[in-house]
Amino acid sequence: MKAEDRYLKFVRWSDEDRAYVGYCPDLFPWGGVCHGATEEAAYRKLRLLVREEVTHLHKGRKALPPPSTRPMRDAVLA
Repeated sequence: MKAEDRYLKFVRWSDEDRAYVGYCPDLFPWGGVCHGATEEAAYRKLRLLVREEVTHLHKGRKALPPPSTRPMRDAVLA
């Protein structure tokens, strides 16, 4: 598994932007980092940005943030 594959990446529609917006909360906690006319286009851009950020951190000998954002909450049994 590549380092960038450990991070949750998702795309959702934004009425405000009138475009699909890509997010990767563990690497870019401030919000959406790219836009696309389609979900696929936004996701392609997002994957590239995540790969570039991981490469940049590696080259700068900086630690990668731990992948902590999960796609679903763990179920809590009553």
